[in-house]
Amino acid sequence: MPSAPPAAPDVVLVVDFGAQYAQLIARRVREARVYSEVVPSTMPVAEMLAKNPKAIILSGGPSSVYAEDAPSVDRALFEAGVPVFGMCYGFQLMATTLGGTVDNTGAREYGRTPLAVSGPGSTLFEGTPVEQSVWMSHGDACSAAPEGFTVTASTDVVPVAAFENDEKKLYGVQYHPEVMHSTHGQQVLEHFLYRGAGIEPNWTPGNIVEEQVAAIRAQVGSKRAICGLSGGVDSAVAAALVQKAIGSQLTCVYVDHGLMRKDETEQVEKDFVAATGAQLRVVDASERFLNALAGVSDPEEKRKIIGREFIRVFEQAQLEILQEEGPEVAFLVQGTLYPDVVESGGGEGTANIKSHHNVGGLPDDIEFELVEPLRQLFKDEVRLVGSELGLPEEIVQRQPFPGPGLGIRIVGEVTKERLDLLREADAIAREELTAAGLDREIWQCPVVLLADVRSVGVQGDGRTYGHPIVLRPVSSEDAMTADWTRMPYDVLAKISTRITNEVADVNRVVLDVTSKPPGTIEWE
Repeated sequence: MPSAPPAAPDVVLVVDFGAQYAQLIARRVREARVYSEVVPSTMPVAEMLAKNPKAIILSGGPSSVYAEDAPSVDRALFEAGVPVFGMCYGFQLMATTLGGTVDNTGAREYGRTPLAVSGPGSTLFEGTPVEQSVWMSHGDACSAAPEGFTVTASTDVVPVAAFENDEKKLYGVQYHPEVMHSTHGQQVLEHFLYRGAGIEPNWTPGNIVEEQVAAIRAQVGSKRAICGLSGGVDSAVAAALVQKAIGSQLTCVYVDHGLMRKDETEQVEKDFVAATGAQLRVVDASERFLNALAGVSDPEEKRKIIGREFIRVFEQAQLEILQEEGPEVAFLVQGTLYPDVVESGGGEGTANIKSHHNVGGLPDDIEFELVEPLRQLFKDEVRLVGSELGLPEEIVQRQPFPGPGLGIRIVGEVTKERLDLLREADAIAREELTAAGLDREIWQCPVVLLADVRSVGVQGDGRTYGHPIVLRPVSSEDAMTADWTRMPYDVLAKISTRITNEVADVNRVVLDVTSKPPGTIEWE
């Protein structure tokens, strides 16, 4: 009989008022070893409280609290006895809701700003300097704190830049403590969590493993599960977690859809089995995927086709395992991460940026119940869990690779010829990044083929008309935001020279220098 579901971890809710940093706040809370989730400001307070949060953080946002359509919050939130921390817009919203004064005085502050702490021994500012640099982004300003609040910081133009009410456990700052430009921001956030809200920092890799193993056992019971192993970090860690939980009830299936990078299939077969001892079946379905993708250029349609065919291959594997081993295979393990959920519109109140192989691309008639042990985690947390499980560094530190593979790194129709071309270019880029010792510095380096674009070139004293290859090196912590990596010019030059010399039909290599936002990490 399945065991009872494990208790949910303590949770801090981050209420998103349209801030570009809402997910970053959640990341910073987790860095303090406290579990957090992002919820929309449109969620009723009763629903927020039903989640039994240990604390609530109100994010910043682009609106003025006095605008007609500005997001608001019910006063009941501040009267529920749950500790609340307002940041920027959330700070001003707390002030006006509780009777303080926020004015449009023209006292704008943007970027690095000196903060004068008047309450150096307060709950938020204990142990921090009386003068510190913070990151401001506001036009309105708080000129009077609500009754019962103590003003604990100010700036040259804002008299109330922070306030605290220890009795009601309500706190706020005008600035953004979650960004690295606020020099003591993480310390202030942790003071709220530990001192203001009294939360124990127990969101650790060991506890995550323990909680997920218990949850997997409760969900799967005595039935069987199969895991879609891609060779990437996410699926490997998900499989290792499930393997730890249910052992021989798990069969891992690696689908070679023909969209993998050079020599990756062989590497998956060798490294993963050696690390986990799991049962692994390799299914060569490359021809099936290529046939399904023939003539398709639209990126959303490609993702959905790949997701659909992926499930169909698994259904066939289910039948084969059922015929051979008997017990019903009822569960499909996937390496879905929290950013996947958010970007696919699966987070509450979020917009759909793109269908994801692990989230939005699944067909409606899927016959498996999903097991997604990483659904609550960011990428860096997944790596920590992988290390906790004993996976080798070659797997844990591998650069992210999308589930749809090279299918979404070819802008245009996917063909075998184009895949072979991109595989060679990608292999060269990875070889040179490794040789230069940049593997850990660069979060990910998608290599993209602009298949429907050709440009004029000169090679061997002759005119050519070849494809461009795009290098997209990015640095990130969790894929929610990213910046392009400033790679050494000599490394870029070597990659470009090798690709144009060694890869047929490519005569130009270009560098993508777009951050996220506005661009996504992948091109499609």
